[in-house]
Amino acid sequence: MSACDPREQFIHLVRLGLDLRGLGVRTSLVVPVGGRPVLEIMSAGEARTRITVIRRACGWAFIWRPWWARLGRPGQWIWAEADNAADVIVSAVIA
Repeated sequence: MSACDPREQFIHLVRLGLDLRGLGVRTSLVVPVGGRPVLEIMSAGEARTRITVIRRACGWAFIWRPWWARLGRPGQWIWAEADNAADVIVSAVIA
């Protein structure tokens, strides 16, 4: 698989969407024709946060901050394989 494999990204985002749904969070999966798939989280007040998934040297990571802040600070990303990824994202994005 390539570093930007849209199928792999799609699989991670669908899994996260289902996990978030189990926590009662509204999500929408956006699959553009010419870009990366994105998972949108709707919080109170209809604010939307976009979650992307990127390939890093050690695995896949969910990112929910702008590109310039991707892996710089804690609370803005989590490994996609983490068991508590949905919980961390809910506490960081919706709280």
